[in-house]
Amino acid sequence: MTYKSLTAASLVALIMGAGGAMADTWRYAFEEAMEEVQGKFAQKFKEEIEANSDHEVQLFPFGTLGESADIMEQAQSGILQFVDQSPGFTGALIPEAQVFFVPYLLPADQDELVEFFRSSKTIKELFPPLYADQGLELLTMFPEGEVMMTTTNEVTSPADLNEVKFRVMTNPLLVEGYKAFGATPTPLPWGEVYGALQTGIIQGQENPAFFIESTKMYEVTDYITRAGHNNFTTAVMANKEFFDGLPDEDKQLVQDAIAASFDYIVDYQDGLTETSLEKIKEAKPSITITNLTEEQRQPFRDTADDVEQQFLEIGGSQAQAILDQMKADLDAVSGGAADAEGEADADAEAKAEN
Repeated sequence: MTYKSLTAASLVALIMGAGGAMADTWRYAFEEAMEEVQGKFAQKFKEEIEANSDHEVQLFPFGTLGESADIMEQAQSGILQFVDQSPGFTGALIPEAQVFFVPYLLPADQDELVEFFRSSKTIKELFPPLYADQGLELLTMFPEGEVMMTTTNEVTSPADLNEVKFRVMTNPLLVEGYKAFGATPTPLPWGEVYGALQTGIIQGQENPAFFIESTKMYEVTDYITRAGHNNFTTAVMANKEFFDGLPDEDKQLVQDAIAASFDYIVDYQDGLTETSLEKIKEAKPSITITNLTEEQRQPFRDTADDVEQQFLEIGGSQAQAILDQMKADLDAVSGGAADAEGEADADAEAKAEN
């Protein structure tokens, strides 16, 4: 894959063309293509803003303004009003955000996962001040799908990753996680991944199924492994100075649009993983898709405690508080789901007796 870098001339054109002369034009960049999950979220956000105000939202998908590091710098400087970026890239900027890369921490159950992102005190209370310190207003986080490994060789155990050069985002904890899995983690910008797999510089990478399908990563790998170790998380942020300067009605407008977009993207993802895997299999019948058994997953799961300790060492001054609250949030969601199931069973029994 290739991308067009943002030149000095085009940057000036962007500022002059979409800036001061059009004060109510808001610019929003994200890390994926328009028809991928972040793009769908952004389009819904744009639709909500423009339907309920006189503001215009300009969308900039991956590559139009550079790589992930570029759009984050532009968001912090105020060139962009909104940015969608994974903690995989902001982890170096906000170390505590690396908690999302502790393997097997997030639930595999989709309902529990969504409820966590809706109600988490970690996301709603603990993270916003950390993002604010970097000039960012955290608006929401949402899951994008089960993370899967795509490799040139079969993977059913950590031993199969030995000496495998595995592309990871530029995130210190993700590096440690794949070291624990037995691989040789290799941080690379996304624009270099396809070519690196094609030429054998690396032998693996991870992403949700929809992204593997849309970016055709299956063309340069032969195996997709579902180890159940994580779900891809992303965060939508605003430039804080911009957001703080909005009138109250516009702040509410943004928050309402974010809420509507969250609901939309959750519904949009229903069945997306399986549909994407079917498309991959149709495009490349020879590919092997393996859903590891619980027994096969256990050696990967056994690395989680060590990676968690690494997080506490490199995850910033609030690492312990973040991890503790996140576990409490996850316990509350798991308990809530169990309570709801119990209540449903009790209701069913009562109806049967009547």
